[in-house]
Amino acid sequence: MDSTTATELWDRVVGSQPAPDLWLVILTAAIALGAVVPWNVWRITRNAVTIAHEGGHALVALLSGRRLDGIRLHSDTSGLTVSRGRPTGLGMILTAAAGYTAPSLLGLAGAGLLAAGHITALLWGAAVLLAAMLVMIRNAYGMLTVVLAGAAFVLVSWLAGPQVQAAFAYGVVWFLLLGGVRPPFELQRKRRRGGAADSDADQLARLTSVPAAAWLLLFHVVTLCSLAAGARWLLGV
Repeated sequence: MDSTTATELWDRVVGSQPAPDLWLVILTAAIALGAVVPWNVWRITRNAVTIAHEGGHALVALLSGRRLDGIRLHSDTSGLTVSRGRPTGLGMILTAAAGYTAPSLLGLAGAGLLAAGHITALLWGAAVLLAAMLVMIRNAYGMLTVVLAGAAFVLVSWLAGPQVQAAFAYGVVWFLLLGGVRPPFELQRKRRRGGAADSDADQLARLTSVPAAAWLLLFHVVTLCSLAAGARWLLGV
């Protein structure tokens, strides 16, 4: 790649692109909602939320000084991130709290990028994050899902036109914002039935002596507020 091509590529990534028409933004929101609400669809699309969930655990573990051993993603849309370090303390608390909030916060960050017109930067940034995550995946199913997700971002960013790129980027961000809301409600239902005794909220309760219900409330607040703020940015209101 010569210097001119590299410069053009850099300008394309960091530059801004025009916002799509409002009808496309609303259409992508409707499609994302259709990928979250019906159970038969959600049981498949939830894999993407699990990638963000476990990626959140992994990123915060590294940022808090913990050693990341690996990530596993399973076909039932569950996942596991293993890190080493102090079993208590702020780093462990932040790592445990990052999972359920990560999809929504990623969606909020994505909405901020799109509101600023950085569609291409969002696509490339997501591909880079998925490539970094792939290094830490420790099972075949996890590798497959992350590779497919990363390939989708790369192909769209390289081969698709501006309108398709915009539709894809907005659809992904809407899905993270909407999809991030559902898992805390699912966890709440499981806990009412006596299940999920080792959930992130219960781990946080043991780490902090703050009731699991309070942590679950925090998950709800973060995901719902992220959806509200992100929707305003995406819709330009």
